[in-house]
Amino acid sequence: MDQTSKAFERLVGIMDDLREKCPWDKKQTIDTLRSMTIEETYELAEAISGHDWSGIREELGDLLLHIVFYAKIGREQGRFTLEEVINGICDKLISRHPHIYGDVVVKDEEEVKRNWEKLKLKEGKTSVLSGVPTGLPSMVKAMRLQEKAKQVGFEWDHKEQVWEKVNEELGELTEAVGLWEKDLSDQNKEKVEEELGDVFFSLVNYARFLHTDAEQALEITNRKFISRFMEMESLAMTQGKSLHNMTLTEMDELWNHIKRQKV
Repeated sequence: MDQTSKAFERLVGIMDDLREKCPWDKKQTIDTLRSMTIEETYELAEAISGHDWSGIREELGDLLLHIVFYAKIGREQGRFTLEEVINGICDKLISRHPHIYGDVVVKDEEEVKRNWEKLKLKEGKTSVLSGVPTGLPSMVKAMRLQEKAKQVGFEWDHKEQVWEKVNEELGELTEAVGLWEKDLSDQNKEKVEEELGDVFFSLVNYARFLHTDAEQALEITNRKFISRFMEMESLAMTQGKSLHNMTLTEMDELWNHIKRQKV
């Protein structure tokens, strides 16, 4: 047995012990684990965003524990075994990579993606969009929906066309806002919300054409804002001031000072 197999067997053995002997682990169900699994996934995403390799290693371990935990409960409930989980993904990977394990020839990664979606439909999927989880964060979901639609040819040819769509949606949003300002009805407010969503969706699409992850780009800006805002708080404090008592103009001066230092 190689070192990887030994390590995996060790984890499975520890899970068996904990499930039998630890009061907390014995009490857990798939429902109680769900929120913790989501939290662990976000912690992994945060480590990836920061290129924190030590953190990535640790969070992957936490997620692997959750996988083994669910499989343990699945066996107890007579639903499935860990072996079935592993063999299931192995079988799926082999069947969906006929260019590796069969005689299919592909020319690039885009053709691989298209073949993948075709194979999923043959397996019983009713729509190319059916594999996108409804619970995904909206920006990630938008990107995945667009990527899925692309596989059947529902895609612009050039990024310039996408930018035209962005401007078109911005115009419709401006028009909707104008109507809402004249008549603050719920119907007009819902129209603003709808048009704003269209703007976000088209910007995510433009990000794809720039080969940029929209979620990652926004997270970079979030982190930058947090860093600069906290520096602004600290700088104000060194001047014996508090942001609560400063004007927007004074805060903007601090903000610009911090920005110039970062250039």
